[in-house]
Amino acid sequence: MLLAVDVGNTNTVFALYRETVQVGQWRLSTNRERTAEEYAALLLQLITLAGVGRSDVNAVVIASVVPQAVVPLRWMSRDYFGCRAFVVGEDLEYPLEIRLANPREVGADRIVNAVGALTRYRPPLVIIDFGTATTFDVVDRSRAYCGGVIAPGINLSLEALHRAAAQLPRVAVQPTRNVIGTSTVTAMQSGIYWGYVGLIEGLVGRIRDEFEDPMTVVATGGLAPLFGERCEVIEHVDRDLTMAGLLEIYTRYRSVIRAAKEPSR
Repeated sequence: MLLAVDVGNTNTVFALYRETVQVGQWRLSTNRERTAEEYAALLLQLITLAGVGRSDVNAVVIASVVPQAVVPLRWMSRDYFGCRAFVVGEDLEYPLEIRLANPREVGADRIVNAVGALTRYRPPLVIIDFGTATTFDVVDRSRAYCGGVIAPGINLSLEALHRAAAQLPRVAVQPTRNVIGTSTVTAMQSGIYWGYVGLIEGLVGRIRDEFEDPMTVVATGGLAPLFGERCEVIEHVDRDLTMAGLLEIYTRYRSVIRAAKEPSR
């Protein structure tokens, strides 16, 4: 079985696959100080509740934007699952062309999202990921990654607003019936929600104009369904895009991963 791991700045997601079927998915807060033993203590309980034994896991593939998390996850894989963890972008090459001056500076999650999107949608594509940052990534008709846009994430913006203005409370992200708020809370909710709708529609429009080609727009991340409901440019909401990308990369490199020697303990 494959254990796919997506380490983001806010959350770390683990998904377990039997061939191409996902049998479990779990989300932990990302903690840069977490040890291999702490990862194992949490994860082993979760997979046991899913009816899976640790001996069933024979492959681990990781995408990470948090360098400090990689070594503990490698050690966890070695000590508790008896297999080598393969890190995308380090041990495994990205299976698509990256048309950037410095391909290594782009986050692994963005490339993995592009790989996942290419398994499900026809390019050219704009992929919007509602994470710690809100990212827009472009894949052209030849299936090459061409770059994108990075904007502040929605929850990050809310937290900054709350911290910088003493009288502004924390509010939930949700659409308001009217754009004009009649209280501080509804005014903030309107500014965040409809402000980001404007950001998304404006940036996608400019990307399409600059690209001069019709483009399919796919949204992923925890808040994607909320914005997909009312944002006219979003055509598909796919919350499992990153895991689809990790599964595709594993499938392409399966023979290399299976041939790797078990690491010494």
